Amino acid sequence: MRRAGPEVFANFIAPYLVYEALDARLGDTDALIASALPPLLWSGYELAKTRRLDAVSFLVVASILFTLAATAMGGSPRLIQIRDALVTGAVGGLFLASLALEKPLIFYLARATSARNTPEGAARFEAIWAQPGTRRSFRVLTLVWGLGLIAQTCVMCTLASIWKIDRYLLLSPFIGYGIFGLLLLWSFWYATRRKALAELRAPAPLEPPIP
Repeated sequence: MRRAGPEVFANFIAPYLVYEALDARLGDTDALIASALPPLLWSGYELAKTRRLDAVSFLVVASILFTLAATAMGGSPRLIQIRDALVTGAVGGLFLASLALEKPLIFYLARATSARNTPEGAARFEAIWAQPGTRRSFRVLTLVWGLGLIAQTCVMCTLASIWKIDRYLLLSPFIGYGIFGLLLLWSFWYATRRKALAELRAPAPLEPPIP
């Protein structure tokens, strides 16, 4: 709880508090822009500390870049919120577009994470890629994540257009992280039912000692 506390505060509570504190003084638009700073600063801090590239880090980096661009374009508060929600959809679009590649995006992200955790991680991914069913499994993962992130965007854009700004700021993180959590749970369930993916999750076999 001590480790999760700062992250929960930066992503769930701080944006709402910043908006409520600055709304009367700066107006809806500027207060809304300011409310995006705590999660962006926290994401940048986490990435600088871990220095790793995995699926979550990729989403965070893409989200930061797209959010900064969406905010810099200005506009009404509701338009900024909708643009912010479109960030996730843009990432989902990248997942779907990568299906045109020989190896989809999730494969490269998972391989990079495995290579960082173990020296032989990347080699294990390349070896298992040639096994029957592996390619289809990674394409299914990429397809579901792409469609899931786009569906999340549709939900968030709808809520941004009908909810008051403060209500959206307070509740939207719970909804967004809830959908993200469902995608993660489905991914774990799917991996346990696919032999090749289960082998990737298993510890690497130890090499026999040299006599």
